[in-house]
Amino acid sequence: MNQQIQQFLLKLARRALEHYFEYHKTIELDESELSDPILKEERGTFVTLHLHGQLRGCIGHIEPIQEFYKDIIDNALSAAFEDPRFMPLTQNELGDIDIEISVLTPPEKLAYGSTEDLLIKLRPNIDGVIIEKGRYGATYLPQVWEDLPDKKDFLSSLCVKAGLPHDEWRDGRLKVSIYKAEVFGDKS
Repeated sequence: MNQQIQQFLLKLARRALEHYFEYHKTIELDESELSDPILKEERGTFVTLHLHGQLRGCIGHIEPIQEFYKDIIDNALSAAFEDPRFMPLTQNELGDIDIEISVLTPPEKLAYGSTEDLLIKLRPNIDGVIIEKGRYGATYLPQVWEDLPDKKDFLSSLCVKAGLPHDEWRDGRLKVSIYKAEVFGDKS
């Protein structure tokens, strides 16, 4: 994705937040702002907000569910106001927020025969990882490897995020999928 589209999407996410604070409703774009056809494609996306270098919200869709630009707007608002880990963003914080966008490839099932095989096949800083077991599931974007570079720690933390015991990945019965992400942000 070219830099012009990246900058448009970052500005759009920020405009969506500013518009919501000012008008208490979702921004709507004029068709003339959507000149590049990529903006109308369906893509899986996440929007991550950082405040002074700390996570402040992160929401997205792994699978494409709507036009690219709409997903960025919705995910920016959801990251700001609906991430259950955080209080809603305040207008005073808005000026200090850094925005990061992740555009995902479709997930692919990762076949593995054992826990050792799983550890060998995971690629830190490349793979986003989805785990599922029954009604439990969670994902970490590829950039989470920066905070959890050890594969065992990464998987244990992801299990806890999913509501599973931290060592659930060791039993070899998790459904694991991987994806890649093109990541760009205000501070990129």
